[in-house]
Amino acid sequence: MDPHLVAVVVGILQGVFEWLPISSEGNVAIALTALGERPDVAVSYALFLHLGTAVSATVYYREEVRTALASWSDVRVGDAFDGETATLSFVVLATAAASAVGLVALAVLDAVVSELTGGAFVALVGALLVATGLLQRFAGAYALATRSTPDAVDAVLVGGLQGLAILPGVSRSGTTTSALLLRGHEGAAAFRLSFLLSIPAALIGGGVGVVRTGGVAVSPTAGLVALAVAAVVGYATIDLLMRVVRHVPVWILCVGLGGLAILGGLAV
Repeated sequence: MDPHLVAVVVGILQGVFEWLPISSEGNVAIALTALGERPDVAVSYALFLHLGTAVSATVYYREEVRTALASWSDVRVGDAFDGETATLSFVVLATAAASAVGLVALAVLDAVVSELTGGAFVALVGALLVATGLLQRFAGAYALATRSTPDAVDAVLVGGLQGLAILPGVSRSGTTTSALLLRGHEGAAAFRLSFLLSIPAALIGGGVGVVRTGGVAVSPTAGLVALAVAAVVGYATIDLLMRVVRHVPVWILCVGLGGLAILGGLAV
């Protein structure tokens, strides 16, 4: 298939799936594997596409980003999670935790992917999707408390899960939002914190995708097409899909996609 057409297809998938707790990286990697890419290239390409949706999230949450950055001068170590500085402190500490865990997860990913055939890789991603869906299913029902602002425990816990999301099939938004729900944050607030955290995480993940291949996993022009499509589609769909997530049990979709991936991978 023409690489520019592939770029359009995966850009659309990234732009839509990034806002659903079903692992955009996992599903894009599955699509690329089905189109004939090697698993390692598929993962790097999927990571690279996060740069496009990082732009979408930054533009969509521009007021929240501006407010958080404006509070930087007010941050104090002893009360960093008090008042208006809580959001910025959460993002900074969670990003640090995500980076540390992500380095370990990336090493595991490299070791596992290098040993898997295309079918086994797809089945593994499917199993992780199913696990993510089941986590979402039970998170909201077992909240441990009621919270209005994030604290340091939230940041470290959510950041660690964000780092694990470098594994294809582990949904970034699904795991981080589920953790915030379990910690007692209200649904809309949990999604807001999760997607604000996604901006630096997506930039880091996209950079990792470029470094892993010594450049872009595709030609420069196809890469630019994929990023542009992901950014435009991501911005156009984020509001609609955020509303869908609030009213539709997306965990069913996550489990369903994972189940199909397992069956398809085992059949190869």
